[in-house]
Amino acid sequence: MQISARGDYAVRAALALAAAHPSLMSAQAIAQEQDMPRKFLEAVLADLRRSGIVRAQRGAEGGYTLAQPPRDITVGAILRAVDGPLAGVRGLRPEETRYEGPAENLPRLWVAVRAAIREVVDEVSLAELVSGKMPAHVRKLTTRPDAWEPR
Repeated sequence: MQISARGDYAVRAALALAAAHPSLMSAQAIAQEQDMPRKFLEAVLADLRRSGIVRAQRGAEGGYTLAQPPRDITVGAILRAVDGPLAGVRGLRPEETRYEGPAENLPRLWVAVRAAIREVVDEVSLAELVSGKMPAHVRKLTTRPDAWEPR
């Protein structure tokens, strides 16, 4: 799975809002705190607003806040809001792929890859990330000997 810059910025912005919840934060404050370009961040925040993850309030005292408590928003929901489906194969959903011959079972692998991604990003909330108390099965993945090694 490749996390786009848009996805990375969206999750980081949502984490900043989760830490400040229920207070408002300006796009400028988030951009400075997270060291990201404000204009790009504003486009990401607009995607998150359209998907119902954040709310915007206009005015001098305005800014952004999460539309729900941080415990109710998953990383997967944020990634989908800005980048679409989590796992795609040449623009298709894994279950839409069809192959012949030796590759006929490949769709099962693609579906398994998507399921594995979901097991992590759909089961970790913003509140858990902010606190560092992620689910045990996710923490366990990070303790594998090769987890931090590039391949």
